Amino acid sequence: MSANITTHRTAESVSPKHPDKICDQISDAILDAYLAQDPFSRVAVDVAGGHGTVFVTGEVTSVATAIDIESIVKRLAGEVEVVQRLSSQSSEIAQGVDTGGAGDQGIMIGYATSETPEFLPLEVVLARKLNEYLYEIWPYDGKTQVTLKDSTIAGVVASFQNAPREELEKSVNDWLKKQKYADFLSRGGLAGHAPEPAVKLYVNPAGDWSIGGFDADAGLTGRKLAVDNYGPRIPIGGGAFSGKDPSKVDRSAAYVARKIAVDYLKRFQADEVYVRLAYAIGVSEPVEATVVVDGVAKEIVGYDITPEGIIRELDLRRPVYEQTARYGHFGNGFDWE
Repeated sequence: MSANITTHRTAESVSPKHPDKICDQISDAILDAYLAQDPFSRVAVDVAGGHGTVFVTGEVTSVATAIDIESIVKRLAGEVEVVQRLSSQSSEIAQGVDTGGAGDQGIMIGYATSETPEFLPLEVVLARKLNEYLYEIWPYDGKTQVTLKDSTIAGVVASFQNAPREELEKSVNDWLKKQKYADFLSRGGLAGHAPEPAVKLYVNPAGDWSIGGFDADAGLTGRKLAVDNYGPRIPIGGGAFSGKDPSKVDRSAAYVARKIAVDYLKRFQADEVYVRLAYAIGVSEPVEATVVVDGVAKEIVGYDITPEGIIRELDLRRPVYEQTARYGHFGNGFDWE
């Protein structure tokens, strides 16, 4: 690539009160409730919500009793009508999982970069940090987006419910001023991320708004895949995480892929690591296990990446999942980091 070509990259973040994130949190809170009583619960719960009604559907096989799903939903979504349609896991799927096999085919991507202390792309970290900062002031539905130009903040989008544009713009500018400091400097000394003198701001660009969350829009579990993973610049396998117990490799193998990526990044003092895992339904060993360190493929050694091995290594049968459904599943200090 020519040195004269300007590169741009953009990532977004959504607040915990975004309709899709409400659904993710409900799915994972239900999962946690089952795991708290029965660590071997098989759970695959999806939630769709909006305009006064929340639908909870999926499959649960568990010895847990008295799970108050309605209370969980109302804690996270407010006073809504709750419609439940849950059944047990298909016996034909269960026969493959019971023997230690993967519950479905799938492809999982792990990623790590030395660009930030969180080992995540800089644009992802900045969009998330801005969202967290604004959510502390306005704990409502909201979105942020950060565009970098050659690793410098060039543009910011911020839309938050109940936030007057003038006040929101001031808060965004206050946050931007802090970015010239070392908060996001990588170990490699990347110093070009400070805001340019004239960052383009789009603050409540469609106008101020007070109707948000389920009152304004519908939500669905698993619809914010890029936000949950590594942003739009990094490939993802395609499977959602929330509402799935760790026997589902969509979740557990994605977590171990991230761990392997971070481990190899540190081991080789690398700039960038990709991990690819792929599974066949009912089969315990992956059909692909590849790690690419700074463009060079290497062998994955020293990890049990069967579903049961991953669960043991990362201790995934615990009720720890609701918190993952708020601001992404990676870079937040979780055990698989």
